[in-house]
Amino acid sequence: MQTITITPDLVLTPTMVTAVARNHARVDLSPESAAQIKHCRSSLESVLADGLPHYGINTGFGSLSNQRIAPEDLENLQRNLIRSHAAGVGDPLEIEVVRGMMFVLACSLARAKSGVRVELVEQLVSMLNCSITPVVPELGSVGASGDLAPLSHIAQVMIGEGLATVNGSSQLSGLEALAKHNLKPLTLQAKEGLALINGTHLMTARFALIHEDLTQLVDAALMSNAMSIDAARASHGYLDERVYEARNQPGAAEVATTMRELLKGSTIVESHAENDPRVQDPYSFRCAPLVLGSVLDSFRSCQSALANELGAVTDNPLIFQTKTDTPDIVSAGCFHGMPVALPLDTLAIGIAHLTGIAERRMYHILSVFDPESQLRAFMSPKPGVMSGFMIVQYSAAAICNELIGLANPASVANLSTCAGMEDYNSFGPRSAAKASRALKLARSVIAAELLCSAEGIDAHRPFVSGNRVEAAIQSIREVVPTLTEDRSPSPDIQRIEELICANTFAFTL
Repeated sequence: MQTITITPDLVLTPTMVTAVARNHARVDLSPESAAQIKHCRSSLESVLADGLPHYGINTGFGSLSNQRIAPEDLENLQRNLIRSHAAGVGDPLEIEVVRGMMFVLACSLARAKSGVRVELVEQLVSMLNCSITPVVPELGSVGASGDLAPLSHIAQVMIGEGLATVNGSSQLSGLEALAKHNLKPLTLQAKEGLALINGTHLMTARFALIHEDLTQLVDAALMSNAMSIDAARASHGYLDERVYEARNQPGAAEVATTMRELLKGSTIVESHAENDPRVQDPYSFRCAPLVLGSVLDSFRSCQSALANELGAVTDNPLIFQTKTDTPDIVSAGCFHGMPVALPLDTLAIGIAHLTGIAERRMYHILSVFDPESQLRAFMSPKPGVMSGFMIVQYSAAAICNELIGLANPASVANLSTCAGMEDYNSFGPRSAAKASRALKLARSVIAAELLCSAEGIDAHRPFVSGNRVEAAIQSIREVVPTLTEDRSPSPDIQRIEELICANTFAFTL
């Protein structure tokens, strides 16, 4: 089993988050990180008796921050914070999302600026390694003062409350789940409840999982685009590298280069090199490098934002060491989710374009309004008697309609919370949920295009497409036979989706 060790210099990546979230990679906390966490905690404890107000340490929270808390109530303050803020509603988040949250949270706390005891990080690590997963309702975070409600449901289990599953079991109380692996509930001390819930860990974890899936989807979408070009007997001329040198857009040039490589060796394009009356192909073919290149450039800028956030501390207040024995305790807004929300909203827009142009190519191929495609209507083995893949395009169109709604940004609509203290929120968790939903829907459309375009290539035999395209078709034919009579296309699409998830269509240029 893979082991990921949290060290002071760990560069956290989406692949690491995915390994822990999905593959249950083991997590260890290095002695060096443990020592730094302990040192930060000692610094925090040194100011507890200084008589001064310190937000979230000996004061109330949010608009109640002007309330001083007596020393004997500090433990109650933190416990009550977790109980009151565990106000999530709706269906539980997927186990992989919750595990991703826990891992990102542990790494953030281990950067030793949150002032928690090392026992908190060790509890999170132990829960991950024992597959104890809190039950976290999806809805409740506005993504500004951290993902308060979802993270509170995780913290509940750490203190022996709330609900959890163990190795995917039916729900248990938090206390029962901990007891199954001889773990004891924590008693939170000053600042610790706030540190557990005051971060962007839900939206960041979902972002990391989306990133990994998006890499597979983009490869599959580029493959389906190339496959559709030859299925429609479209031109390769618009892939000329000189066009993209003139346009000066690097993403477009990269996509065109990819298309040329995937289609290298095609004899289909040679079969209509002469006496083809068409002058230009529709935009969904001819402009695909520009559209997909723009999407690719956009995705990469979003990935940069994710990389930054995976290395962040998103707590408040932060504890900074000084040259004296007294630390600086700085109250700011590190928990605000806009640096994550905006890229996630952008991802949903890009996914809508990636999918929409694929649906248009599929429509072109199936409708055969271009007689030069030399295809049968809807790929039907016997048009009229059999409908072939007619309704596959309907399903793709329905998905594209939903993607239009999902591409509407969540982060641009503000609602104030906490009696006006928290008056500008990011709603990043909704951005993450929409991007995640968009990606899953897009996978179905790309799978549908692969289904139809593979059938289109087969219709042009004995001519062949590019070598890499033909290898992809062979992978499809191992799970989906050619269409000889009407059958439900739904299982075919699902099998191709599984190929996409297995990274079958990945390629290296």
